[in-house]
Amino acid sequence: MKAFLLTLCALATALLTGCVTQPTKKDQSALVAAAPRSILVVPTINKSLDVDAPNYVLAALPMPIAEKGYYVFPVNTTKYVLEQEGYYEGERIHQQPTETLAKLFGADAVLYVSINRWDAQFALITTTVTVEFDYRLVSKDGTELWKENKQMQYSPQNNNSGGGAMGVILSAVINAAIARAAPNYMPLTHQANQQVFVLGPNALPDGPYRTTAVKK
Repeated sequence: MKAFLLTLCALATALLTGCVTQPTKKDQSALVAAAPRSILVVPTINKSLDVDAPNYVLAALPMPIAEKGYYVFPVNTTKYVLEQEGYYEGERIHQQPTETLAKLFGADAVLYVSINRWDAQFALITTTVTVEFDYRLVSKDGTELWKENKQMQYSPQNNNSGGGAMGVILSAVINAAIARAAPNYMPLTHQANQQVFVLGPNALPDGPYRTTAVKK
């Protein structure tokens, strides 16, 4: 029984943040040579069960890209224009020739994002919230310039400092239930975008509109 309680306590205090795999440095010569100035972010492909995920993810994409110094077409305007052209679903938009999409807006490159995971899984007394995205940047002539995958996970931390083993377990169960009922995906989404576009080993090179004051 004691061993079982110790195991449950260890699970209850687990805190998982970060990516599952450590990316290696990739060749960015094509991206550097293309030197895009403007990036069109199109609606995402949603492979998760949450119908609201695409809107949340789309809204979070422009800021880190603009932070790197690129002009990003307003995503709501982009979505509206595409709908006027008959493109409502992310899957159909991603199937269109990049040349067509880029020409429609006068963009130098198009960013495609797929939501692979956007879920909260319950196991014993913990809930693990997971997001996973595929990113792909394609030049206006159809050449793939850059791609990346990012997965982030989080389990709520147990902050109960008293009450013994049973208190820790009860606190963990409550935290896990809250996380499962109303998982907060956005912090993980923002972290994933920062890692991919700004901080990671394969982050976008500085664009033409990044000021000298913020360049590293």
